[in-house]
Amino acid sequence: MIVNRLRGASLAVLTCVLAGGLSLGACATTGTTDTAAATPASNGRTLARGLDHAANPDPFPSTYAPMPRENMAIVGGTVLTGAGTKFDNGVVIVTDGRVTAVGDASTPVPAGFRVVDARGRYVTPGVIDTHSHLGVYPSPGVQGMSDGNEATSPNTAQVWAEHSLWPQDPGFNTARAGGVTTLQILPGSANLFGGRGVTVRNVPSITMQGMKMPGAPYGLKMACGENPSRVYGGRNQSPATGMGNVAGYRAAFIAAQEYRSKWDKWRADGEGSPPTRNLQLETLVGVLDGTILVQNHCYRADEMAVMIDIAKEFGYRITAFHHAIEAYKVAPMLAREGICADMWTGWWGFKMEGLDAVEANAALVDAPEGSCAVIHSDDPELTQRLNQEASAALAAGRRIGMDISEERAISWITLNPARSLGIADQTGSLEAGKRADVVIWSADPFSIYARADQVFIDGALTFDRMNPAYQPVSDFELGQPGYGISAANVREGAR
Repeated sequence: MIVNRLRGASLAVLTCVLAGGLSLGACATTGTTDTAAATPASNGRTLARGLDHAANPDPFPSTYAPMPRENMAIVGGTVLTGAGTKFDNGVVIVTDGRVTAVGDASTPVPAGFRVVDARGRYVTPGVIDTHSHLGVYPSPGVQGMSDGNEATSPNTAQVWAEHSLWPQDPGFNTARAGGVTTLQILPGSANLFGGRGVTVRNVPSITMQGMKMPGAPYGLKMACGENPSRVYGGRNQSPATGMGNVAGYRAAFIAAQEYRSKWDKWRADGEGSPPTRNLQLETLVGVLDGTILVQNHCYRADEMAVMIDIAKEFGYRITAFHHAIEAYKVAPMLAREGICADMWTGWWGFKMEGLDAVEANAALVDAPEGSCAVIHSDDPELTQRLNQEASAALAAGRRIGMDISEERAISWITLNPARSLGIADQTGSLEAGKRADVVIWSADPFSIYARADQVFIDGALTFDRMNPAYQPVSDFELGQPGYGISAANVREGAR
């Protein structure tokens, strides 16, 4: 049997049966086969499996493996590295899925490498979306698949978005066609603490573990502002106000500090019974320890300042404010604190805290030294066009007199998102040693006419606009309006 079309998870199942799953990464969770008891604590006492987080800090391990790839040289294109450099006639060398060299036309091409002709086109790092609900609010959008908000308590830090993630969501395919190679999938924002997010590689997979990025830190979704106070105030419970929100954050971190102290004491002296494992507090302790990054939904500048004070009170740091419509008002403070602002360009006015928006938000946040401006989606359609959203922000900045180069602005959807997710050492820019996550664009990516021609993840071709074999098709799109109809000379599946 010959399989000649990438059909998402449906083909993934067949390919795993026929070929051991090599073409689509890992086909199933391997987990661990060790049946021994948990690792003894420093006091020499051993707990039963599952009762001590420290004995198994990664209970849902990644099984991600790159798709088939070959060594190659991408030559002749205009290369925007994501790290502030531009090569008009550039060369990108990819070896074993890693970038090994980037430079001008004089960069030598190793013998035997496949040469990819990018003349007349642009080459950038893969696009990274830091705020996505693909897989947890998937298409088809039915109640049975609405798994993004555990809106049952103001504090649901114990839940993990990965346990709701449905890998067959067709949105992953369409995002890939827009150049997106990595995404952070987050819980919704109904709660003060919504739960852990997960960073995934945008590859076809049967399981969540097959997409999960190895070594990427977890993020805790927190939300300030109208959402939690509206949801729970509407139920006549706390929080019903902004001050109720703040009291809830503080009480939760006080409990987490106490929980950590109890475990530390038991590990040190072994006296009495160990603390009962608490998944909610365990996540918050991860924030306090710095192993879990805070991804904070927050619109207003004044509320961002309050959240920073709470972080200082309890000794943790905020990695990113999401949506951050008023980030431009506190741009120097965000830069000073080392906090990313993950923003839209054109979304505004849909609720009170979203009114005071400016299209130049990202450009203004980007201005101070040490800043981290990010363009995100929070939307299954916008994620397909993050390059256009960045382009609009760039144009808005230039309209108010800011001198911003394209080689800098491309970092808003590449390197800065990687910083926001704690993976900038792995991806986000075309630099030697990093993962070869690469997009070849049909035109300047800041042009509304630009399309992603080819998308590589870890050096493996995962989308090709000219080759139907690399245009994912989902059974869940069958029968939808427009399915199978060519648009803009693009074959079906390349939407």
